[in-house]
Amino acid sequence: MPYEDDPAQGKDRPVVIIGRDGDTLLGLMLSSQSDRDGQRHWLSLGAGAWDRQDRPSWVRLDRVLKMAEDGIRREGAVLDRARFDRIAAALRREYGWH
Repeated sequence: MPYEDDPAQGKDRPVVIIGRDGDTLLGLMLSSQSDRDGQRHWLSLGAGAWDRQDRPSWVRLDRVLKMAEDGIRREGAVLDRARFDRIAAALRREYGWH
């Protein structure tokens, strides 16, 4: 999805889609900035196919991004089940998700 700060810059915000509400997709942002390591609300995912440079990534758990289903500009990768389950478990444990 486009970056919120400046959607015109042409870069995409990497997100993990975690659910939907009708035609609205719910996502969590990804970051490859290493200063996220150990920060509250960020969960380490390690490296994966979603990053062309094979950098480790972190997912932000405390902020859900909403986007129209037709607003997805491209698919980088499908997250493996084990990592998705780790995200889901953290959301249930830390934020009371069902």
